[in-house]
Amino acid sequence: MNWAAIRVIYVTEMARFFRTIAQSFISPVISTSLYFVVFGAAIGSRINEVEGVSYGAFIVPGLIMLSVMTQAITNASFGIYFPKFIGTIYELLSAPVNFLEIVLGFVGAAATKALFIGLVILGTAALFVDVQILHPVAMISFLVLTCLSFSLFGFIIGIWAQSFEQLQLIPLLVVTPLVFLGGSFYSISMLPPIWQSITLFNPVVYLISGFRWSFFGVADVPIALSLLAIAGFTALCLAAVWWIFRTGWRIRG
Repeated sequence: MNWAAIRVIYVTEMARFFRTIAQSFISPVISTSLYFVVFGAAIGSRINEVEGVSYGAFIVPGLIMLSVMTQAITNASFGIYFPKFIGTIYELLSAPVNFLEIVLGFVGAAATKALFIGLVILGTAALFVDVQILHPVAMISFLVLTCLSFSLFGFIIGIWAQSFEQLQLIPLLVVTPLVFLGGSFYSISMLPPIWQSITLFNPVVYLISGFRWSFFGVADVPIALSLLAIAGFTALCLAAVWWIFRTGWRIRG
């Protein structure tokens, strides 16, 4: 394993993040505050509790998942797309590094950024509501796995994309709607029976449910299904990345 190469890629990607640290830090703080003003004050005044949890606290896991997923995808996709765009990816491919080391560098940096944003949002939420974490180890595990899996997914999007517009296509038109419809700001038990059944086909439901369980001990689906979903998604992304580097799809040519 060429740890020096991994470190160079990782440090380079993190340096780009720290150059805009103010924006990276202030933006999630402001957006989180706005969510609590809108959802916590406007809707929370009408909904006191959801499954025994105050509504303001209930939306915290969903809010973290929404930001972590989008940030992980955006950072990873841009990180690998930009070398493609300017042509430096060929220097990377000709260097004595294998695909695993390239993936570890880019995906590791994107996951670190997303994890930082998630912790910032958690800290900001604690200023508005009393956030209790019943299972802290499970919470950190779910958060790290989500950062890694969606960074891998973003890495695939960055290789697939052929323009900057396509980089935003899936996060905006696919991931964000799935998060909003996946019980991020409500419990699916509040839906009519037919919509509860339909919602279970949304894979994001299992991630948010498991993450919320780590906070409050309540979940819309069994915790085992949540773990299986995140593990399956990660394995699928790893298999896709392996196939991309093995075939050179959208990289060589």
